[in-house]
Amino acid sequence: MTSVSTNLPKSSKVVIVGGGIVGCSTAYHLAALGCETVLIEQGELTSGSTWHAAGLIGQLRSNANITQLLGDSVALYRKLEAETGQGTGWKMNGGLRLACNNDRWTEVKRQAATAQSFGLDMQLLSPSEAQALWPLMQIDDVIGAAFLPTDGQANPADIARALAVGARKSGALLLEGITATGIKIENGVICGLETSDGYIACEKIVCCAGQWSRQFAALAGVNVPLVSVQHQYIVTEKIQGVESNLPTLRDPDRLTYYKEEVGGLVMGGYESNPIPWAVNGIPDNFSFTLLDNNLQHFEPMLELAMGRVPALEQTGIKQMINGPESFTPDGNFILGEAPELANFFVGAGFNAFGIASGGGAGMALAEWVATGQPPYDLWPVDIRRFGAPHADTSWVRERTLEAYSRHYSIAWPQEENQSVRETRVSPLYSLLQSQGACFGEKLGWERPNWFAHIDKGEKAQDVPSFEQPNWHTAVAREHLAARNAAVLIDQTSFAKFLLTGVDATKALSWIAANDIDCAVGEVVYTQLLNIKGGIEADVTVCRLDSDTYYIVTGTGFVTHDFNWIQRNIPSDLVCDLIDVTSSYSVLSLMGPKAAAILTSVSNLTDVVGSNYKDEIVKPTVRILTIAGASIRAIRVSYLGGPGWELHIPVESALAVYKKLMSVGKDFDLINAGYRCIESCRLEMFYRAWGSDIGPDYTPLEAGLGWAVKLHKSNQPFLGRDALLRQFDTGVGSLKRRLVCFTTSDKTVRLLGRETIYRNDQRVGWLSSGGYGHYLDTPIGIGYVRNSDGVSEEYLGDGIYQLDVAGKRYDCQLSLKPLLKLPVG
Repeated sequence: MTSVSTNLPKSSKVVIVGGGIVGCSTAYHLAALGCETVLIEQGELTSGSTWHAAGLIGQLRSNANITQLLGDSVALYRKLEAETGQGTGWKMNGGLRLACNNDRWTEVKRQAATAQSFGLDMQLLSPSEAQALWPLMQIDDVIGAAFLPTDGQANPADIARALAVGARKSGALLLEGITATGIKIENGVICGLETSDGYIACEKIVCCAGQWSRQFAALAGVNVPLVSVQHQYIVTEKIQGVESNLPTLRDPDRLTYYKEEVGGLVMGGYESNPIPWAVNGIPDNFSFTLLDNNLQHFEPMLELAMGRVPALEQTGIKQMINGPESFTPDGNFILGEAPELANFFVGAGFNAFGIASGGGAGMALAEWVATGQPPYDLWPVDIRRFGAPHADTSWVRERTLEAYSRHYSIAWPQEENQSVRETRVSPLYSLLQSQGACFGEKLGWERPNWFAHIDKGEKAQDVPSFEQPNWHTAVAREHLAARNAAVLIDQTSFAKFLLTGVDATKALSWIAANDIDCAVGEVVYTQLLNIKGGIEADVTVCRLDSDTYYIVTGTGFVTHDFNWIQRNIPSDLVCDLIDVTSSYSVLSLMGPKAAAILTSVSNLTDVVGSNYKDEIVKPTVRILTIAGASIRAIRVSYLGGPGWELHIPVESALAVYKKLMSVGKDFDLINAGYRCIESCRLEMFYRAWGSDIGPDYTPLEAGLGWAVKLHKSNQPFLGRDALLRQFDTGVGSLKRRLVCFTTSDKTVRLLGRETIYRNDQRVGWLSSGGYGHYLDTPIGIGYVRNSDGVSEEYLGDGIYQLDVAGKRYDCQLSLKPLLKLPVG
């Protein structure tokens, strides 16, 4: 019989495991929502990594919602001491970021434009203006700086304690010295938590265990991809001239950061050769513990710091801190409900900015736990962004060390990771490599981005730049081939699911916004919506027979989309969802000559079909035989114009590819890559989930109302009621609309997040951008926002500009595709 502690209650609706700043923040917000909450901490509150964190609090990130989340942290910290009576050390002294070369200055100027778009007052300063705010630094090498007045700093342990006080005042129970030892699950449902002090029944568990999160979550079969890395900083003696209101300072070109501390400085940074910790597991009783200092490893950064702050040469070091922190493979933290187990939530892996994130992350996680959905789209930090490679701790560690080493590197556009490559490859990988493919990587998959003419001396290697990239010409020739002849693209990494069973149609009809109850052999493009009408997924559905559907989605969305579909199948319906991604290769044959090539290689004389006009309206899936293989040919194109995705048994992919290329020579068929796809889709104003569309945006706002069965027989579907309410107010009353922009200045490089101006007023930012090679123009896509409504008259009356790194460019707005192409 399980013993019960006198302190541990018998039950609670929610149990949080971990008493660092994120756990305390989550408890604070859950209690404020009136949710019964117990938090257990194996040591004392803050005894993991919170107590030794540096405490810099910056707000700007490349995503608007993550920036908002960090802003929520600041808003909370500003009021927390007055609310709880517990000191926090919070001060809004602002934050400086330096640029010491032209590329960094371009990056900073782009960041400042993004900040303005997101509602932050980031100011660009000259070197002397920056020095006036931070007199101790030398500025001989500084080109410029950015200053964000609302940034600040705090005492990490005190912030966490204040959150704990607030949580207790609202009714949460926070218990120390209790270790979680097991999770009780029956029939896939969480029943309770085993602890060192007994058993507590609960409905939901929230893992905020910091560096211990991976091993604790594994008890429930949940994967949390993070590892520990040593992170060092120093605290100096007092320095003359260091005032209490000195802004925080980030000097990325010297890999270092600074904040004021009792008249001295905290100085730390991110080495290019980080040292992992606890490779074989975290030691027992690791509480309020630091690692041995490694001065030899820290010295190169100290020398860089002395070059910036000469006073450090004559200043004593009061303390050197080497504390392990948990980091993730992409440098973003981890939030959300685990795909492996319902009602198991995670808030971990904060990459040494847990203090900056803690307030907002706890708020978002609490709402997620309480309501079943986050307050807004948090895809960049959603745990479902991970997949198969992240189950391998060694893979995670190697990629994470790369992410750490690049923490202060310039964030080059479209830069690819270099570590743990060739994890997942198509059967064509080696052949395409020999033909000049320059590969990128997504979720472990190697994917051809573009093809170099290696026989003409071109190197299949990206050269990063904020200007026209070295692959521009190569992508242009692929794009023009797609428009004038034909291209073949290896898209084997597509995620592919089968939904099968007697109730498959009923289930998918509820989950999908479009009408998927179509004839066998038809293909439907559809969004999957949440209860607010926001777009949770964007997929292609093929009806294979009366009870079977083949669903195709993007490489990076396999975990997310599978989880969304699976969890939204009504419990009384009988059907199975199966991931068949690894069973099929995909070759996308696109372009005006694609039909002729298919006809030449397949067993059919007319791949378009006899009912040509109907097929333009209704794409189809057909079975073809090529090179002895039975192939599922889906007539659909993300490039615009005629195209087929050929879904091929993996063992036949090489033979089919060779056959297509052999016959395709007479039709000018060439290889193409993913950057060609991106360029083409921009010309067609096709949306991309994760940038142009997502859970915060409805199909009506995104111009996708045509793909929704809103008024068909009053058929219910997830999100319908929210869409009806929005529809009834009128399209002109929408507060935001997705539009497309072009500019006549061909030298500007649009990347996304550039600010949109209408009649000199900020009205939004680009969600994606690039170059349309057929139209020979830069193209951007983004939402124009207006609280009084965005009617077509409002859109048409405006004079528009885009702010790119502080310079405005005139642009033209379009609500329609920029290019009209025949489908057949």
